[in-house]
Amino acid sequence: MSDIRPGGFSDPEPANEEIQKIVEQVKSQLEEQENTTYEVFVAITFRTQIVAGKNYLIKVSVSDSADECVHLKVYEGLDGEISLTAYETGKTKCDPLTDIE
Repeated sequence: MSDIRPGGFSDPEPANEEIQKIVEQVKSQLEEQENTTYEVFVAITFRTQIVAGKNYLIKVSVSDSADECVHLKVYEGLDGEISLTAYETGKTKCDPLTDIE
């Protein structure tokens, strides 16, 4: 596990099965807000922040043939409830995963 600084996000880590399950849970929320459908939705990297629950920053690939990604900010409450709190589209695989307001 990466070093987590108090109040800050951890260092980026490769996405795992748990993170992929989280992005699948918020995919429909993003599709509704963006009025689009993503055929590809694969988590690449993520960062975490411990709050009253947990925030995740997740880089998600949305194209098989391009470098196109979205960055998601997802909140997992203490009750295990998952929600999409912010996102940025038009990202690439090379863009750094930074906090989203």
